[in-house]
This record gives sequence, C-alpha cells and structure tokens, in this order.
Amino acid sequence: MNRRPFTAVLIANTISIAGSSLSLIGVPLFVLQTTDSAGRAGIVAFCATLPVAVAALVGGPVIDRIGRRRVSAVSDLICGLAVGAIPLLHHTGLLEFWMLCALMAVGGLVHTPGLTARYVMLPDLAEHAGTTVARAASLYDAVSRGARMIGAALAGVLIATVGAESVLLLDAATFGASALLVAVFLRGIPAAEPQRAAGKVSLAGYRAELAEGWRFLTRTRLLLGVTVMVMMTNGLDQGWSSVLLPVHGREALGGAAALGLMIALFGGFALLGALFYGAWGERFPRRAVFAAAFLLAGAPRYVVAAFTDTPLPLAVTMALSGLGAGMLNPILTTVTLEKVPDALRSRVAGVTTAGCELTMPLGGLAAGLLVDGFGVTKALLVFGGAYFLATLSPLLFPSWRSMEATPRLSRTEPIRPSAEPAARSPHPSAR
Repeated sequence: MNRRPFTAVLIANTISIAGSSLSLIGVPLFVLQTTDSAGRAGIVAFCATLPVAVAALVGGPVIDRIGRRRVSAVSDLICGLAVGAIPLLHHTGLLEFWMLCALMAVGGLVHTPGLTARYVMLPDLAEHAGTTVARAASLYDAVSRGARMIGAALAGVLIATVGAESVLLLDAATFGASALLVAVFLRGIPAAEPQRAAGKVSLAGYRAELAEGWRFLTRTRLLLGVTVMVMMTNGLDQGWSSVLLPVHGREALGGAAALGLMIALFGGFALLGALFYGAWGERFPRRAVFAAAFLLAGAPRYVVAAFTDTPLPLAVTMALSGLGAGMLNPILTTVTLEKVPDALRSRVAGVTTAGCELTMPLGGLAAGLLVDGFGVTKALLVFGGAYFLATLSPLLFPSWRSMEATPRLSRTEPIRPSAEPAARSPHPSAR
C-alpha cells in the first residue's frame, strides 16, 4: 500500500484549484474594472471556454499516448504561463483586449486534458492507497471543494487590497506547484505512463480510438442523458460565475469581498456535502440523492439573487446550494469509474467532458448579452428557470434508474454494449 501518489494528487489539486478560485473572481472583475462592460466579460468567458470543449473532444487518445502524468504537468505549466502573462502585459501597457481573449483561450485549450488525466487515474490511485473508489472520489471532490472555498475567500480579500493583477500572478504560481507535484510523485505508477496502442500510431488509428469513446456514449441511455443534462447546467453555471454573480456582486453586494464570501460559502458547504456523502451516502439510493441535491444546488441561487440586494439571503442560499452540489461529483465519479473499463476511460471521459462543456462558451456570452440588454435581474430569472427545467431530468426519465450500484467489474472484464454507464462528473468551476 502506497498513499503518496494519491496524497500528491490531492495536494496538487488543493493548490491548483485554490489558485483557480483566485482567477474565477479575478478575471471577471479585472475585465469589468478595465472595460466596464458585462458584454466584454461574457466574450472573455466565451474565449476561455470554447477551446475547452474542443480539447476534451479530441484529447482522450492523446492523453493515453503521451501519458497522464506528462499531460497533467505540461497542462499546468502552459496554463500558468498564460494566466501570468495577463498582469505582466497589463503592467507594461501592452495588453489589448484581443490578447486577453487569446491568453484565456490558450489556458482553456490545455486545461481540460490536464484535469481529465488526473481524474481517470483515480481507481489506480485508490488501489495503491488501499481504499475504495467511492471513498477516493468523495475525498478527491471534498479536497477540490475545500480548496475552492479557501481560494474564493482569499481572492475577495486580496483583490480588495492588492488588486486583481497580483491575484492572477499568484494563480500562475499555483499552476507551477501543481505541475511539480504531479511530475515528481506519480513516477512509477503504470496508469500514469504512456499506454502503448497495439497497432501502429496513425491518424486512422487515432480516429478509431476516439470513435470508441463516442460509441460508448451514444449506445448507453444513462451516459447520454447525464451528458445532456450536465451540458445544460454547466453552460448556465458558466454564465453565473463569469458574468451574473460578478455583476450582481459589484452592483448589489459591495464588491470583491462580498463576492469572495459567497463563493467561499458555496465551496465550504460543498466540502461538507462531499464529506457527508463519502461517510453515509452509499446507504441511500443514488438517483434520489442526486436529483434532490441538483435541485437544491441549481435554481435557488439565481432566484434569490434576482430578488435581493443584500448579502444575507444570498449567503444562506449559497450555503444550502453548496451542500447539495458537494454530493453530485462523488456520485457521478463513482458510477463512471465503476462501469467504464480502464482501456476506454480516457476516451469516454474525453467525449463526455466535451459534451458536458459544449454550452459553457455560450453560457458566459449569453449572460453578458442579457445583462447588457435587459439588466441583471431578468438575466438571473431566465437562467434560473432554465436551470430548474434541466434538473428535473433524473425524476422524469427511466434510464436514470440504472445509476444504482452494480457489482464491481474486474480490470480486464469488458462491458457489454447494453451497459448503462454514467457521464463523468460535472466540474463547472474546477480547473
């Protein structure tokens, strides 16, 4: 039993995601401060997230060929350089709006393969650590949630005191630390190294490997249903985090400190939700817990923000929503890793991630245009209504019943085409 690789990944995620929370608040406020335009904030969010879906779509086979450890480390290094260049160019007076969009696009392009590379190693890391996949997935998500809470609280204070530019430089440093941890401590883990294909490397072979992931998605109703649902909610969440909440925070909540508090509350209670599920969640039906948690995590935030201009009601709502959100990723991660064979894991994760993130570029852009055209209150209500409709899916469609636990498969046992795997976890604001 060797817990060091799993511990290293948890620490790397803690550092990296805490840094992501700095940028989650810092970039929208930086754009709003320098351009005074919600529409431009939406354009930046569009540029940051459009390449994410492209990278996820084609990245699965690449991750396996290059190696999950290398992809994770290189992804973090490139993201660090991209985000660090923003304040440096701004300080020298050279930063143009198109440069900001381009740098965010570069970060978005390489960011998702790094996330996917770490995610698909969870079963192997759990085995090395001597724990179950369900507990490892809960701890993995709990650490991410806790890091997001710490980063958001820190971001609110730092932006108010030293400015958004300094916060972005700190985020760049966290990327470097994460890359170093993964590069050093995952050496010698077979699942982290390149997976050699049986045939000769070729474009045709690459297309065939990518098609395997697509076939696995399209032939299973639960996988397809989860992907479509999360695709919708991720787009709405992107509009919330990149435009709606920053604009509402600036206009009604008092600025960066209150904004950081809201995100920290959401992250802190999401941490509790993940820990609760890890401790007791396996005693309850997954589908019922998932449906209730998603209804709590989604629409209430938008509705309360639309009808209040004081921090307290939204703070309470963000706490309760975070509690529900914390239970979502452990459920989906566990179901996915139970049912997708190791040989297909990177490819299936790649195509489901691409599907889940397909609407994210449009979410930020639509939110910015709605705010500029109709005001933040109407934009919040439109997004909240759409979110509520999307989260009814687990209660309306019978295919979701197959979320329940199934006997654990061996590493080499193939899954039949009639299997009903779940989509990979929704990570709307994780790095």
